[in-house]
Amino acid sequence: MSSNLTSDEIAPMENQNVPVEQVRNWLALPCDLMLLILMKVGSFGILESAQFVCKVWYTLCKEPVLWRIIHIRNIEFDPDMLLVYEKMVFNAIDRSAGGLIGLSIEGFGSDELCSYIPSQSSQLKHLRLANCNDISFDKALVEALKKLSSLEELELTLCDFEKGAPVSVINSCPCLTTFKFNNLGSKSPYVNNDEEALAIAASMPQLRHLQLIGNNMTNVGLTAILDSCLRLQSIDLRACYHLDLEGDLGKRLSEQIKDLRHPYDSTQDYNFPTTEDDHDDRYHDYWQYVSKYLDCFYPEPDSCDVYHSYDY
Repeated sequence: MSSNLTSDEIAPMENQNVPVEQVRNWLALPCDLMLLILMKVGSFGILESAQFVCKVWYTLCKEPVLWRIIHIRNIEFDPDMLLVYEKMVFNAIDRSAGGLIGLSIEGFGSDELCSYIPSQSSQLKHLRLANCNDISFDKALVEALKKLSSLEELELTLCDFEKGAPVSVINSCPCLTTFKFNNLGSKSPYVNNDEEALAIAASMPQLRHLQLIGNNMTNVGLTAILDSCLRLQSIDLRACYHLDLEGDLGKRLSEQIKDLRHPYDSTQDYNFPTTEDDHDDRYHDYWQYVSKYLDCFYPEPDSCDVYHSYDY
């Protein structure tokens, strides 16, 4: 971060004996400015610590404007923590006071939470669910989506769907402009399926951005999408191994779609596995990263002079 301070201004700051009258009083900042700062930092990261530091900050962290976008991840996939994370989402939704516009949850969820979201967040525009396998998508999610009339963007990544549930979900939100529906792709010739692609073509004419990583559709399904979703600007077809884009369909895609990701394009910027084969390898690498990250904050006993017991 660059600084506009001059050497004359920096020198007194380096002196530990700075007169009290020269010390900036951050509590004197206007509340509106403090809210802008806290919105950049994120409420969850400072709410608990703020109550021990500053009553003003703790009060500001409860302002509904700071809870318009919520993103909570259960990265450990710890079943004992499912209710804890779920309670956090309930509390965060309550703090938003009806102003929630973006919600992303990963690794947990329930039918009760699905029912609660539309009842308290009618203005929700962006909803993301990843690895949420305890939700009945054909019932609870479908009912929730029917009530979220302001929803513009929906992402469902690696969720365990019941048979027929994806089509029911797709039919429940025809006004989406962005739809991300990602699964584990397969190269087996026996698992191709155009049901979801045909449902998208029939139910989502307003789409501008579509991500279907790991989808098992064929050229039939993709052609139907291109015929019906005429406003599409971007489409992500990585790991869609049943598509053949060598002929006329590939040429049409490049002419009709501005931002195109092909079936065999790199997935380095995608944080999830794309096939059953790389599922274990991807998560092994992911946990190696998490372990290194945790070691920075929770060192082993023999790597530091003073060791404290931490509750992970």
